[in-house]
Amino acid sequence: MSDNVNSGNAIDVEIRGHTAVLTMNNPPANTWTKESLNLLRDTVLKLNDDKAVYALVITGQGEKFFSAGADLNLFADGDKAVALGMAQAFGEAFETLSQFRGVSIAAINGYAMGGGLEVALACDIRIAEAHASLALPEAKVGLLPCAGGTQNLTWLVGEGWAKRIILCGERVTASQAVEIGLVEQVVASGQALDCAIQMASDAANQSPSSVAACKALIQNCRHSPLTHGLVKEREMFMKLFDTEDQTEGVQAFLQKRKPEWKNR
Repeated sequence: MSDNVNSGNAIDVEIRGHTAVLTMNNPPANTWTKESLNLLRDTVLKLNDDKAVYALVITGQGEKFFSAGADLNLFADGDKAVALGMAQAFGEAFETLSQFRGVSIAAINGYAMGGGLEVALACDIRIAEAHASLALPEAKVGLLPCAGGTQNLTWLVGEGWAKRIILCGERVTASQAVEIGLVEQVVASGQALDCAIQMASDAANQSPSSVAACKALIQNCRHSPLTHGLVKEREMFMKLFDTEDQTEGVQAFLQKRKPEWKNR
């Protein structure tokens, strides 16, 4: 079953079960504008408030581009006010995506360049099609990745590969990307979306309350020491006992039946 929330926008949204499928739709290369970035931010915030949504998948319209990033025409005249507005919009959109309470999966169906790769980096999991090409080429045009690219890429692949990709402008194939930990899985062309939706469906079998807590703890590792994380882990474990999902999960297991999650 699916329910179209909106279509014909720069980002089309479709609900499939407990999964929201977001499709970047700005042909020919699914480039980002300030308006589409604000739309992404607002869409994720709405999905956060929808208790029936447990997971999010983002992909690109068409077969060639996931997203080519920002439209460089915006920066052609060197207007710093425009640059500031775009940098803020990128930051707000992708940080909101990163903080989505459920599982977020990027189905990379083609070129993922600049801000196109950065939106995938803001997701929890990345699945790339075999023909995909990934890069952060901003320095080639006198810019730099300002939407989390320098930070998130380094966290995922380490300093050496981050420097090869950002400082040397190296493009990465899908097979290279999985080897260095930039993506978690490579699938045949045309299969990324189906694979991502299946993975999101698998995640939805788990308690959404538990998933949200576990995600927050995992991402806590990026900025907090281990000792803080261990304390936080026990605190959040106890907080789950305030949820209906905790009681339902244990009772369903003991009664040998499938749990009915309520995300509360």
